[in-house]
Amino acid sequence: MSRKRRQHDAQFKLKVALEAVKGLKTISQIASDYNLHPNLVSSWKKQLLEGGSSLFSSDAARQQRDQETREAELYEQIGRLKMELEWLKKKVASVE
Repeated sequence: MSRKRRQHDAQFKLKVALEAVKGLKTISQIASDYNLHPNLVSSWKKQLLEGGSSLFSSDAARQQRDQETREAELYEQIGRLKMELEWLKKKVASVE
């Protein structure tokens, strides 16, 4: 029977990847210590060397989406306010 797939948090991945980068132990030894597959340790090490701990975290992607959504809302509000301002300028000009 197969094991249930484990999910590791960003801190754990960073810890293992840093240990692999240090080079004090082989990747096979590190994988054995943490009960992981050596390919997984190598992958985390490569990700760390390429981009740091932000790659292990989904928070960065979520924050980017939240920021884009917020910007879209603000631009929409700016557009509405500009239209209201132009409408008010026309109304004031017609009253004078």
